[in-house]
Amino acid sequence: MSELTITLLRFGFLALLWIFIFAVIASQARDLAVGNKARAAVQNARNKRTSARKERPAKQPAANGSGPTTTGGTRHRPRNLMIIEGPLSGSSFQLGSAPVLLGRSNEATVPLEDDYASGRHARLFPQGSRWFLEDLGSTNGTFVQGQKLSRAAAVEPGMQFRVGRTVMELRP
Repeated sequence: MSELTITLLRFGFLALLWIFIFAVIASQARDLAVGNKARAAVQNARNKRTSARKERPAKQPAANGSGPTTTGGTRHRPRNLMIIEGPLSGSSFQLGSAPVLLGRSNEATVPLEDDYASGRHARLFPQGSRWFLEDLGSTNGTFVQGQKLSRAAAVEPGMQFRVGRTVMELRP
């Protein structure tokens, strides 16, 4: 091979190397920008909740494990998800009739700022008058009262469950 060919190959390789480095830097910048937007959205939601909250959180149910509140024999499904421990401690989320996705993903209904939570970590879903929790194949697992979930389990008001380092419970 001629010296000109070798020099051109060297410059071509150097150009490809720089293109790769710039692509990695651009990818990291996009990831950081998405993370900052998610954190800002969670912070805005937290600020709105705390300023709009006029009443104190509901009292915890009795320790006798008596399940959901009953009125005239009809069971009522819990309406609030309270974060007890973790980065969003003290936050609460209103629950409707739709399933709730828990995780770090932007798609999550309850976005967690928890390095130990997966993007799509767990799902809370209503069935009848109860809520059920299932792990969605997370890396660190989902725990209900210290027991690791292997399938969907009923979660009653006052029962604490953990997603990553975040501890939550349902409240009426």
